[in-house]
Amino acid sequence: MLDKVLIANRGEIALRIQRACHELGIKTVAVHSTADAQLKHVLMAEETVCIGPGPSAESYLNMPAIIAAAEVTDAQAIHPGYGFLSENADFAERVDTSGYLFVGPSPDVIRLMGDKISAIRAMKEAGVPTVPGSDGPLPENADECLKIASDIGCPIIIKAAGGGGGRGMRVVHTEASLINAINLTRSEAGAAFGNDIVYMEKFLERPRHIEFQVIADSHGNAVHLFERDCSMQRRHQKVIEEAPAPGITEEQRMQMGERCAEACRQLGYVNAGTFEFLYQNGEFYFIEMNTRLQVEHPVTEMITGVDIVKEQLQIAAGERLSFKQEDIELRGHAIECRINAEDAKTFVPSPGRVETWHPAGGPGVRVDSHLYSGYTVPPFYDSMIGKLIVWGDSRNTAIARMQNALNEMVIDGINTNILLHREIFQHAAFKTGGTDIHYLEKRLGL
Repeated sequence: MLDKVLIANRGEIALRIQRACHELGIKTVAVHSTADAQLKHVLMAEETVCIGPGPSAESYLNMPAIIAAAEVTDAQAIHPGYGFLSENADFAERVDTSGYLFVGPSPDVIRLMGDKISAIRAMKEAGVPTVPGSDGPLPENADECLKIASDIGCPIIIKAAGGGGGRGMRVVHTEASLINAINLTRSEAGAAFGNDIVYMEKFLERPRHIEFQVIADSHGNAVHLFERDCSMQRRHQKVIEEAPAPGITEEQRMQMGERCAEACRQLGYVNAGTFEFLYQNGEFYFIEMNTRLQVEHPVTEMITGVDIVKEQLQIAAGERLSFKQEDIELRGHAIECRINAEDAKTFVPSPGRVETWHPAGGPGVRVDSHLYSGYTVPPFYDSMIGKLIVWGDSRNTAIARMQNALNEMVIDGINTNILLHREIFQHAAFKTGGTDIHYLEKRLGL
């Protein structure tokens, strides 16, 4: 087992990783910016290293500073969490070549799956269903692009090969607007991602967002941990996640889960990952793979009893998975609300001092957050300040527990989106389940 792990992240996920390390008897190194010296996991770490000023480009995205922190503390491994450098193949490669273990897949696999075009090709070869599309980069010739669009049929969506997080996409409803949309997306992609390659797919008008959690070791073992429904979104950012997905049959669950696990075996994928799909009219269509730990991993942990982060650490140390597919049993239902420091109506970020912090409690309630009374939320980072997760033996029980928990949680001193979550859980459509990815924005009039 590892002796010391450097946590190359901040906030709730850094604290989550630290807790898993301590359960395994692993010492932790907390790297932090000058703005994050009072983070809970920093105060609790065995060793800390300041890696730069507040802006993430000068701290949490500073590869040389993070590698140097591992060197001066004699860390054996680096866990990137999610966001920041977690899916940066160059960083994973620098970690490897510097003699440390990267808690995640290999740089080659990160590169393969980070490029949406190569990822789609790999999935097709592995037998994973994909959205009908151009099957490669769009040509420069306008007539060829129009021919591809005609074969697919409108509406279509133009996507950046190097995009992600809802960026680098443009929907086209008529062929007359196609070429302009391609040119605009190319230009934006080049500026945002340093890669102006774009491709084309059929635009599914009312899909759900269903994803499958997988985990694999370096000994050829790969399993899936069932699916999550992440359709409750605003501007392509997830707001609420739940597992299992309402309306997905056991046959669909096991068939798609095994296809994802088999794809991992074919790719030589190691560690935790997530296959993301659009789901419409009973069919799954692969859109991308996240080669890291997901924000919403707790709902999967709640319905399976698997500690995904501990498994990540053990796999990085060269150990085999501690379970087989037949050992995993789906139990009950779990829901997660992302708690953000932002206005519940305007979504304007709300950094500042937390005067009162009272987390929710009770049966089946879990709170993953780095908050404490007196903590100051800095203005430099993503607005998410915690996750409220509940479990129940049925979806209705989980909904009732979440409503109780949202009413019980108190965060004074800053604005949060708790009021938005309380409203969503009153919606008849949400209580029924199976809303599409556009539901929330339409409900909010966005």
